[in-house]
Amino acid sequence: MARNFDLDDLLAFRAVAELGSFRKAAESVHISQPAFSRRIEKLEQALGTRLLDRTTRQVSLTAIGRDFDRQLRQILDALDTTLLGIRGVAATRMGEVTVACVPSAVNYFLTRVIAIYRERYPKVRVRILDDSANEVLQSVAGGDADFGLNFIGSQDREVEFETLLEERFVAACCRDHPIAKLAEVSWKDLAQYDYIAVGKSSGNRLLLDQALAGVAEQPASLYETQHGTTMVGLVEAGLGIAALPAMAMPGTDHPLLVSVPLVDPVVTRKMGLIKRRSMPLSPAARQLYDLCAELSGSRHTGV
Repeated sequence: MARNFDLDDLLAFRAVAELGSFRKAAESVHISQPAFSRRIEKLEQALGTRLLDRTTRQVSLTAIGRDFDRQLRQILDALDTTLLGIRGVAATRMGEVTVACVPSAVNYFLTRVIAIYRERYPKVRVRILDDSANEVLQSVAGGDADFGLNFIGSQDREVEFETLLEERFVAACCRDHPIAKLAEVSWKDLAQYDYIAVGKSSGNRLLLDQALAGVAEQPASLYETQHGTTMVGLVEAGLGIAALPAMAMPGTDHPLLVSVPLVDPVVTRKMGLIKRRSMPLSPAARQLYDLCAELSGSRHTGV
């Protein structure tokens, strides 16, 4: 097989894989669109296979293209690390880290971590794949993310699960709601009020259904959503109360919301970092991974 391609061709492919557009990708590498197209054609001819499906409206990766993109990212990361080690400028390194994360951990935890990370490593680009627990697990196991923040993964032999914290479920309500002044509230008591539930496809729903299987009287949902962030929005609008993991709740200084510990039973979940056992993290990903572990100790979980 002829290998008549170079690093510029590989970087062009990474750009279009990332941006999904020949125009945007050409602009990002500062060449004309016809010249950019020639680079991609040259790479595909050298490899003897089609990497991209192109239509007049969009560009998508073929199955081979997706696999090639995963491997290429690892190779470029390793090259970047090697060059930076030679130059001795790791503190100002450029690069990219992809983190898969359940939405409940994004707003009130991951954003704070990334803010500190940016101060330390301003040239590193961070991509966040915010998705359901199952999708987060698949993104990490499949190599689409460097690591993840999730509450499932400890049963997967290909994934390493490092517990960060154990958090309990709390009742989220407005400050003027009848339960807002209580020290704690039972699941049975929630049945008296308009209740916002998480959808059946959510990992939290499965966890709650298992934990509450023996509770005779449970709250019946008036509303149902798929994500905790949407539930918080509905609670803020005064449409009801919701059961949420503590990490999904804003701080105690929120002007509208409060959280009340749920009892009878107390339901908890373990939030952790997940990564592939067989694949070491790049230096940039390791720095963000370690920062998540460091800052998790300062997060109030209600346990």
